[in-house]
Amino acid sequence: MTATTATGFSDSTASRAAEILSRPVSLNGLTVPNRIVMAPMTRRFSPGGVPGEDVVGYYARRAAAGVGLIVTEGTYVGHESAGQSDDIPRFHGAEQLAGWAKVAEAVHAAGGTIVPQLWHIGMVRSAGEPPYADAPAVGPSGIRPDGTEGTGKAMTQADLDEVIAAFAEAAAAAERIGFDGVELHGAHGYLIDQFLWSGTNRRADEYGGDLVSRTKFAAEIVAAVRAAVSPSFPVIFRYSQWKQEAYHARLAESPSELEALLTPLASAGVDAFHASTRRYWHPEFDGSGLNLAGWTKKLTGKPAITVGSVGLNGDFIKAFVGEGAAVKGIDDLLDRLENEEFDLVAVGRALLQDPEWAAKVLDGRFGELGAYDPASLRTLS
Repeated sequence: MTATTATGFSDSTASRAAEILSRPVSLNGLTVPNRIVMAPMTRRFSPGGVPGEDVVGYYARRAAAGVGLIVTEGTYVGHESAGQSDDIPRFHGAEQLAGWAKVAEAVHAAGGTIVPQLWHIGMVRSAGEPPYADAPAVGPSGIRPDGTEGTGKAMTQADLDEVIAAFAEAAAAAERIGFDGVELHGAHGYLIDQFLWSGTNRRADEYGGDLVSRTKFAAEIVAAVRAAVSPSFPVIFRYSQWKQEAYHARLAESPSELEALLTPLASAGVDAFHASTRRYWHPEFDGSGLNLAGWTKKLTGKPAITVGSVGLNGDFIKAFVGEGAAVKGIDDLLDRLENEEFDLVAVGRALLQDPEWAAKVLDGRFGELGAYDPASLRTLS
């Protein structure tokens, strides 16, 4: 009879998970030591946009416990309209970059790899918000992701050029201070995604119109970033169908539409895609079991990161999705990895709750995984 762990998974499943997730993978010139990615999760623990020693320790603890690739919380690029908080880190400015250099150094010393997520929130910004209270919200058409007209403005060509340059400058800084790559935040209804989605992009110029035209701004950012860093420096692009204020929104209704969206980005220089879904086990299109990351890899040939309620713990999954219905277990996730549907698995809240989560999984110590408890996330240490 097969023994089971306290979390309900068999010893054989725990052993299989440890073996599969321990396999290294390459993203352009970077070798990631295993398949576990720490997903980017916004924190407001960087006063003045400066990551301090507590932030250094936060990421170093996860790297020391076996996370293969850390994607940092979103960091604002050097454009005054990029953010909405003075406690969210920035990826520009001497003091801010010095803080991030310490983060990268500590993660490397602990045996991990790390990329910053570069971010501009666009029309999500409200009037008067820090860190630059006088900066207007900007977006493709002055429309917020919830469909309302905001207090900002539609971007001019000069605005577009400034933002593209800000992403390129941040990417160059990331390589200069020792990071292993960059991730561009093109998901969840923020600026880049606002251009990709017809719900927020009503432009009549070359940056609006059909799906391919709506990729122009994103592709120009990718190309500028690619030109600003070394050829082997990985550029990851995160995207999603859903938006924070429109969970049922879709950029692509079919594989052919998704291919039209992704091809210009891959051609511009994306090395890997991070396909954000709320539940990784959901098929993306009718007629196939592939999820969004699976379709992304199939259509582009690029490595793909899956994400969405991954906790490798039944209690975690049930708590996260807020429902009691049965979901696909860990064996399904492992089957998908072995079948090369996608290449890496991003984990969020489980790693917030337990900094040692990756080490326990990679060692097959599923019995030491605790049930997901939202109250445990208050300190985010």
